[in-house]
Amino acid sequence: MRHIKHTSVIALTFALGACGTGVYPSSGVKPNFSFPVTTNETPYSSCLTGFAGIKGSNLPTFAVGEVADKTGQLSTQSGSGYSTVLSQGVSEMMMSALYKTQKVRMVERFDLRVPLAEMRMTEQGLVAREGGASQRGAVRGSDFVIVGALTELNYNIVSEGARLSIGGIGGGARTVVINVALDMRVINARSFEVSYVSTLQKQIYGYEVEANVFRFFGNQLVEFDAGRIQNEPLQLGVRSVVEMGVYQIMTEFLGLPGSQDCALVQVNHYDSNSTKKDS
Repeated sequence: MRHIKHTSVIALTFALGACGTGVYPSSGVKPNFSFPVTTNETPYSSCLTGFAGIKGSNLPTFAVGEVADKTGQLSTQSGSGYSTVLSQGVSEMMMSALYKTQKVRMVERFDLRVPLAEMRMTEQGLVAREGGASQRGAVRGSDFVIVGALTELNYNIVSEGARLSIGGIGGGARTVVINVALDMRVINARSFEVSYVSTLQKQIYGYEVEANVFRFFGNQLVEFDAGRIQNEPLQLGVRSVVEMGVYQIMTEFLGLPGSQDCALVQVNHYDSNSTKKDS
């Protein structure tokens, strides 16, 4: 009987292998495709695009410098060595947010390889300008430069949960709150004066629910687990603080009219502590 079982397993293995290595269709295999490509928006994106309807022609010129990840947080969950936890593309997020406003001009200062190569080719007479003539033109200067950094990534601001199991049947739930912070500044490109500074933070929420059944049936152990984990995307939190930062630049620094629906939530959890110390 055991020999028959082994023979059946071997036959099934070869059958599955034949299915996996059979002749492929001449037109190729249709790849799986799940969700469509979408725009990458946050709840603050509409606040930025709302500026496009404001009339104005004397637009300031902005450049975005380095907005680095200075949290120093690394992860080993990928299994292929260390990787950063937070996005390394915060400068690019800042550029995208500025473009959404349609109320600034932007010049490239982050990756200087392109403008420097363009200048060299222009000096050598290799660039054809308007009318087909080669001319040496000045690069547009910036009025303001934005720089900054992601400065905080705090885990387990709140981490709580509960679990109950009776007779091998149980379940539980767990929540966690972390936060990410951005510090940025606007520099006057002519005087190098720091004209505006902002520091923002976003708390990020996640939860996990699980249920399980653990039973012995005769000599067999049967275990069933089910659950759900839903976390607010960490990088969405990063993009959100970036877009709110740009919204502040538009309203508080440049003076464009803001909307009450887009106003920054003012929270100070330490007012009561300072009051107690003063008393």
